[in-house]
Amino acid sequence: MPGSTFGELFRVTNFGESHGPAIGCVIDGCPPGLALSEADIQHDLDRRRPGTSRHVTQRNEPDAVEIVSGVYEGLTTGTPICLFIRNTDQRSKDYGNLLDTFRPGHADYTYWRKYGHRDPRGGGRSSARLTAPMVAAGAVAKKWLLEKHGTRFIGWMSALGEIAIPFDSAEHIANNPFFAPNAAIVPALEAHMDALRKAGDSCGARIEVRASGMPVGLGEPLFDKLDADIAYAMMGINAVKGVEIGSGFATVVERGSTHGDELTPQGFATNHAGGVLGGISTGQDLVVSIAIKPTSSIRLPRGSIDRAGSPTVVETHGRHDPCVGIRATPIAEAMLALVVMDHALRHRAQCGDVALAQPAIAAARPGP
Repeated sequence: MPGSTFGELFRVTNFGESHGPAIGCVIDGCPPGLALSEADIQHDLDRRRPGTSRHVTQRNEPDAVEIVSGVYEGLTTGTPICLFIRNTDQRSKDYGNLLDTFRPGHADYTYWRKYGHRDPRGGGRSSARLTAPMVAAGAVAKKWLLEKHGTRFIGWMSALGEIAIPFDSAEHIANNPFFAPNAAIVPALEAHMDALRKAGDSCGARIEVRASGMPVGLGEPLFDKLDADIAYAMMGINAVKGVEIGSGFATVVERGSTHGDELTPQGFATNHAGGVLGGISTGQDLVVSIAIKPTSSIRLPRGSIDRAGSPTVVETHGRHDPCVGIRATPIAEAMLALVVMDHALRHRAQCGDVALAQPAIAAARPGP
C-alpha cells in the first residue's frame, strides 16, 4: 500500500489493521551495534497503550512488542528490524452497522471511494491503533540519538478542548493520564472528560513536543527542510489538523525586531524560530505544537449516507477515545524522533567530513 513507509535512510514501513491479528513495522537502515531489547521499546508503548484510564478507550491491549529480526546477541545487525505487536482484544461486532454507512469526520467515506472496498472494523488502516508501531520505531530512534548526540524528547498536553493547561513542571507529566505538566489542573480535566463521556461527545487537544540536545546542521533545503519534514510527519498522525514550529501562527502579530532570534557569544537570545533556520537545525531545542481534532467516532446520532447515496443516521458504538489527544504525546515524540534520526543519518552521509574553523555557538537559552 503506497504511503505506508516513512523516512529515507531510516525507513519505517508500517503494517496491519486495527482488528487484524497483528500490527507492526519494519525498520530498514538502523545502524549496527546499537544495544536493543524489547524493554527499550516497551516503555513508550505502555505510555501510548489503550485502557490505562477511564478517560481513554477501554480496549484492553497489552501492546507487547516482539523483536522478530535485525537483532543478534542484543545488538542491531544493520539488517531490517521487524517489530511485531499482536492484537488481542478486538471486538469487531461493534462495527457491523458501519459496513454500508460512513461516520461523519472519519475516513470511512474516502477509503471506500479510493479503494472501492474497505475494512470497517475499528477503521482498519485509518485507525489510530496504527500509531503503536511508529511509537515502537521512535523508541529505537530515541535510543540511538541519545547515545550518539545526547538528544532527548519530551512532550505534554497544553490544552484539552477549551481548557488551557499552563506549564508548571515537567515532573508532573508522567503522573497523570493527560500528560499534563500541571498537577493542579488535572481535576478540571477529569471533570471535563467525564462530562463529555456522559454526553457521548468528544473534544480536541493541543500537544507540545520538544527535542533538546539537537545536532546543528540537520535539514536539506530546498524541499527537504527539517521543519518541512517535521510538519509532514506530524500531519501523518491521525486526527492532526494543524502544526506549528516555534512561534507558529503567533508570528503574524510579531515584529521583525522581536521575532528574529539574536545571536550572542553565549548563544541565541530567544527561540522564536523553533530551532530551525532556513530549514536547517540551529542546535536549539526543536519546538513543535500540533492541533488534534475531536474524535469522529461518537455515540450521538449524526447525519450521513449509505453506499447507495441514501440519507441515514449513524451512531457509533464500541470503545473509543473521547479525546484522541490524551494518548497523542508519545506519538508526537516518536514522529519527531523519526524525523531527527533520518536527518542525522542523511547529514552524516553527505556532510560528515565538514569541519568549521570555529565551533558552533552555545545551543541557546530556552524559549520562546
